[in-house]
Amino acid sequence: MQVVIMRHGEAALDAASDSVRPLTDCGCDETVCMASWLNGRSVKIQRVLVSPYLRAQQTLEKVRQAIALPEKVDVLPELTPGGDPALVAEELQALAKEGVSSVLVVSHLPLVGYLVAELCPGKCPPMFATSAMASVEINADTGQGSFDWQFSPSQVIAKACG
Repeated sequence: MQVVIMRHGEAALDAASDSVRPLTDCGCDETVCMASWLNGRSVKIQRVLVSPYLRAQQTLEKVRQAIALPEKVDVLPELTPGGDPALVAEELQALAKEGVSSVLVVSHLPLVGYLVAELCPGKCPPMFATSAMASVEINADTGQGSFDWQFSPSQVIAKACG
């Protein structure tokens, strides 16, 4: 199963609380660009897991503008910044065993990096720029992941959205 792990787009610093920080205009633009780039890679997302925080929800809506996604979305409290990557990994491994072929996860630092490391033993948690994506392939039989790629807006904007 392919798991595309995405950090939310750039968010405003000022808000009543961390959970309600909205995307900036730049965050919206970079997210749409990254989603368009992903769409060009012919990834067909079957399931979506997203944080309940506003900036992650808005990121998901921007991704929808560029790529076909299922209507049903799983909002998981474990996908907040301080969430438990082991619980998210268990959820993803269960989806792989069910035969799901691709999942999009929209979350936050530091969870996104820790999730890659949790799925791919021996891999150091990678850093994620805002709107960055990484792909991990999970073996449904073993539950083990292998790291495929990671791209940030600065790597694709000049080519895809310039």
